[in-house]
Amino acid sequence: MAKECSSTTCTKSSCEGCEKKNNPQSFQVPMNAGSNVKHVIGVVSGKGGVGKSFVTASLANRMAAKGFRVGIMDADITGPSIPKMYGLKGAASADDNGIYPMYTKNGIEVMSINLLLPTEETPVIWRGPVLANMVKQFWTDVVWGELDYLFVDMPPGTGDVPLTAFQSLPLDGIVIVSSPQDLVRMIVRKAYNMAEMMHIPVLGIVENYSYVKCPDCGKEIRVFGESHIDEIAAELNVPVLGKMPIDVTYAQKADNGEFDEVENPYVEAADEAMPK
Repeated sequence: MAKECSSTTCTKSSCEGCEKKNNPQSFQVPMNAGSNVKHVIGVVSGKGGVGKSFVTASLANRMAAKGFRVGIMDADITGPSIPKMYGLKGAASADDNGIYPMYTKNGIEVMSINLLLPTEETPVIWRGPVLANMVKQFWTDVVWGELDYLFVDMPPGTGDVPLTAFQSLPLDGIVIVSSPQDLVRMIVRKAYNMAEMMHIPVLGIVENYSYVKCPDCGKEIRVFGESHIDEIAAELNVPVLGKMPIDVTYAQKADNGEFDEVENPYVEAADEAMPK
């Protein structure tokens, strides 16, 4: 029979064969009974403002266009943007089975705190534990139905809510979103190291704001300086899944609630990185 160590007498040698060590506690919460989600992919960033929601929606659009059943969980509770990008308004419906996501025009299921608030401009003034519990409820209480891929738009950083999502959801992998600044090396490593500590595979890195094309001559202008993403990816032994330029047409589509019309070719490599 395997022994179990005591917190007061535990040593490195006494821990060998310990039940707690060999059978670590799982913090994953059960999926809603009306859901059958095959793959859960997190989209993360070490800091805000790098276009994480844009990448999440771009990946979802691409997989939906390939014929997969796709959903987006907007886990950025205090800064939700997915419903606005797709023009979704109003309150999500619910019954005894749970809460039902709304559908975009291209058939993607979406759940966000903005679909549960009185208006999309109502602020969420909650403390960390309440925010984290809301992410759990998006998994336990939402009736996702049959999905091939559920993309989770994570809040930035490594605090309460990202930690809860990492521990509570059965993540098959994460995609890290970055920008070209020199600072990004440290930021990407933070996100990568968190995934490593949580034993979740990093599928690759997407760089946003890589350059802007001159509308007259087509020259690529590196607004934020030269990219270091290839060096960082090589150091971490993960692939670069895309380098996205600043494109005003994409921003306009998002502002107008028409992101369902966007087919982003710059993340094409990410298609192959998705678990099959």
